[in-house]
Amino acid sequence: MGRLSLNTMVLLGAMAGLVSGLGAPQPVLDTAAVVSELFIRLLRLVSAPIIFFALLSTLTGMKNTTHAKKLAGMVLKYSLLTTLIAAAIALAVFLVVDPVRGVTGITGTTEGTVSGGYGQYLLSLIPNSFVAPFVDNQIVSVLLLALLLSISILSLPERKRDILHELFDSLFSAIMRMTGLILLLLPLAVWAFVTDFCKTLENQQMLAAISLYVACILIANLIQGVIVLPGMLLLKGLPPWKIFRGILPTLTVAFFSKSSSAALPSAMENAEKKLGINSEITRFSFPLCITINMNACAAFILITVLFVSMTYGVNYSGLELVGWIFIATLAAFGNAGVPMGCYLLSSTILASMNVPLNIMGVILPVYALIDMLESAINVWSDTCVTSVINKEVEEGDYIVINN
Repeated sequence: MGRLSLNTMVLLGAMAGLVSGLGAPQPVLDTAAVVSELFIRLLRLVSAPIIFFALLSTLTGMKNTTHAKKLAGMVLKYSLLTTLIAAAIALAVFLVVDPVRGVTGITGTTEGTVSGGYGQYLLSLIPNSFVAPFVDNQIVSVLLLALLLSISILSLPERKRDILHELFDSLFSAIMRMTGLILLLLPLAVWAFVTDFCKTLENQQMLAAISLYVACILIANLIQGVIVLPGMLLLKGLPPWKIFRGILPTLTVAFFSKSSSAALPSAMENAEKKLGINSEITRFSFPLCITINMNACAAFILITVLFVSMTYGVNYSGLELVGWIFIATLAAFGNAGVPMGCYLLSSTILASMNVPLNIMGVILPVYALIDMLESAINVWSDTCVTSVINKEVEEGDYIVINN
């Protein structure tokens, strides 16, 4: 008999957590609390380095040749635009649906809200030293450092830039290897989270809140995929339905594989043969889009972080809520190559905020279904961005790079 898959073990861990949480003796509950805290500390250990090196590895890998810079700039422009819109839609849906109504604070309060006014909040984003964000696990400051350092590295001569890219890419690979080892504890951690969470479950309030939370994610992604992205195509004079039909086999691959990377060969083939997109553009745009164009991931991060933290009593000002649009967008840029991408990034951000992750253990069993839709939405966005770039190249004076 073969080994059980990680998803199967996670599901078994969740089921065991329900059983132990509803009728286990106190020593079992105490053990679950220790295991939960251990896993949270391990996530905090890698949270800042993961996001820092992922963003550095991605951005410093952009080539600095003239023509590649033009295409990369176009990909970056539309990826940023669509991802920011996705995060903004996610915030709007979250505020309208309000999945935490009636349950906010029932599980206790925690640290995480910023006081002292908007000016103090903005000042808190600028660290006093380079290592301070890593010591304090200040994810926003880590993102800012990674962004500034990446821009600086891209301005260096090619030889120095390549050396630094290889260094950061290797460090990112090492951190991901460490993360993979930590994730081996995931089934046990899910058992502990669900066991501990069952103690705080009051009637059907939290189950109803999680249902609304899932609805928020689905609604935000559907608005992005059905309205925003087709709208962008129409504005550029492109037929959304024709493009959708041409790329549908790829979306099916992405949906069932839960992986944008797995759908890459199919995406490039269908884009070239069925949509008539220039092969040199597809071979440049799709790999870059799959790395940085994470519409659904940004929506998931924003909704998840707000839902979990506000459930534990964290309050946000209007400026902070708007700030999460940009935080989620930048965090999504570091998603490529991260196992369970959006889920892990959301967990590490919450851990860095000292927010308990018990609810994340309850979300995990349904994340597989969410991940299927997210992967398809991300690939659909990649296709729309690539189609728009191809149209602009055909109409403009851009010189397409040769592979």
